[in-house]
Amino acid sequence: MHFLPDSIEEYITLHSAGEPELLQELSRETHLKVLQPRMLSGHYQGRVLSMISKLVNPRQVLEVGTYTGYSALCLAEGLHPEGELHTIDVNEELKALQRQFFDRSEYRDQIFSYTGNAIDIIPTIDKRFDLVFIDADKKNYTRYFELVIDKMNPGGIILSDNVLWSGKVAEENPGKKDRQTESIKAYNAMINQDQRVETVILPIRDGLTISRKK
Repeated sequence: MHFLPDSIEEYITLHSAGEPELLQELSRETHLKVLQPRMLSGHYQGRVLSMISKLVNPRQVLEVGTYTGYSALCLAEGLHPEGELHTIDVNEELKALQRQFFDRSEYRDQIFSYTGNAIDIIPTIDKRFDLVFIDADKKNYTRYFELVIDKMNPGGIILSDNVLWSGKVAEENPGKKDRQTESIKAYNAMINQDQRVETVILPIRDGLTISRKK
């Protein structure tokens, strides 16, 4: 879902940083070989993630929802020289593709992949995070937030993707069976009221929330 006219989207992309060659190749591979390629962060959002990471210069990054590894590589661009990125995905079938591109990047030794349920894995990662990106199953966004908030360093940033959910969050009655929309609406309300963070939503692609731990 895009909330701006196509001409404006194209202008913004053309006047933002270019997409690195390795990520261009990963995008092509994803569209050719993987189901639901729209889940990919893509050129513009990828550059936004890269810029935020470079501003934070994190020593420890956590990503919940690796998919094919595009966003992880974008976030890795801002890593401190001694930093680490820990990324979790439930889909075993994507692991080989993720690792192939991770290993071809300059961050090969800094990216650590986990396969399984993030709710079980997050508590086992004994790190204090400076940057977290949540982009997995929407019904568990609130649980992911609660699992990571106490692992965040003061001033740490939590990014949450798809928070506008194709605009459905603004609908008064999205339908009783639309549990995804209801989950996102509940998450947006919760994170906005949580006194541990300050939050702003950006209308980038399908909505990106930036929350800063106080």
